[in-house]
Amino acid sequence: MFISPAYAQAAGGAEGGFATLLPLVLIFVVFYFLLIRPQQKRAKDHRTMLGAVRRGDKIVTGGGIIGTVTKVVNDEEVAVEIAEGIKVRVQRALIASVQSKSQPASGDAPAAPANEGGGGLLGKLLGGGKK
Repeated sequence: MFISPAYAQAAGGAEGGFATLLPLVLIFVVFYFLLIRPQQKRAKDHRTMLGAVRRGDKIVTGGGIIGTVTKVVNDEEVAVEIAEGIKVRVQRALIASVQSKSQPASGDAPAAPANEGGGGLLGKLLGGGKK
């Protein structure tokens, strides 16, 4: 006979359930730290930014329209002047970013000028320090 008999192989070793789930757990951990967590942080920052929008702020809407907030209508809408004399109402959730913040309306002291006189290590090394 030219054909050798075929014998069934022994059943593979039954590994523990943890060893089969380990790759799935590792994938979930990687997805959490690389995708889910940064997205949650970005959403939280966006909600904080939307809550801080006030009159005089220069904003960009989700459609790319740049304008200045003239009035906060309510918690969901703001009035935005997109050109001289042209005002539109925009949903607050559709504000993509705040380009420049207006100064507070209260009598707070103005902020100190940032880094006047070329201070800092690099400024001192290049001769831009106070004289």
